[in-house]
Amino acid sequence: MDEVVSRELPPPAQGVTRTAYKGDLVIRVRNKESGAHYDADVSGTALVDAYASGAQFWRVLGPVLVGVGEGSLARGLYVVDGAYTIDIGPTGTKTVAGPAVRTDSICARIG
Repeated sequence: MDEVVSRELPPPAQGVTRTAYKGDLVIRVRNKESGAHYDADVSGTALVDAYASGAQFWRVLGPVLVGVGEGSLARGLYVVDGAYTIDIGPTGTKTVAGPAVRTDSICARIG
């Protein structure tokens, strides 16, 4: 039997709000113009630290829906899956990084 090792994160710094999220099982994303749609599995979990500057740091496991205007992914809407982090700067720039991350462009699916 494999041993499961868990590690607690230190409490957030003063002025930082930490929130845990659990996604919907499936969400329907629809192209208003064409009517095309895609049912996206976004059942991942995230632990999000929010800073007074507007920046956020997400620790994610599993699929979540991520809209990108500027960042490490091209502009668009994605299902990002795996074990990864999302660093959101005060201006909204998103950097997705991690040892196990997969992306699926929803825009390409329902274009």
